[in-house]
Amino acid sequence: QVQLVESGGGLVQAGGSLRLSCAASGIISSIKVRRWYRQAPGKQRELVAGITSGGATNYADSVKGRFTISGDNARNTVYLQMNTLKPEDTAVYYCNEVTLGGVSYWGKGTLVTVSS
Repeated sequence: QVQLVESGGGLVQAGGSLRLSCAASGIISSIKVRRWYRQAPGKQRELVAGITSGGATNYADSVKGRFTISGDNARNTVYLQMNTLKPEDTAVYYCNEVTLGGVSYWGKGTLVTVSS
């Protein structure tokens, strides 16, 4: 059974940094893309950042220049380094992995709270 487990969330003051991790366990066929999403209270889930198996990355405009996504294929782990955090970054952050076969896996999320 495939599981994605996020960690690294917590409470941080505005301007601070956090590093989220998403570790995948179980048998996973070739991963096409790994992504981080977030969902703030009362809002829809939104894409934050993504990284393909080839290393290409993309970011939401709201986090460009502040967040960095990276992956460690050997450890089946994807990271999200978040710098210069703002109160509007407060949300539950979810990792998502999509295989070449189109199967999508989700973690249960980790809460990030940024105080002003």
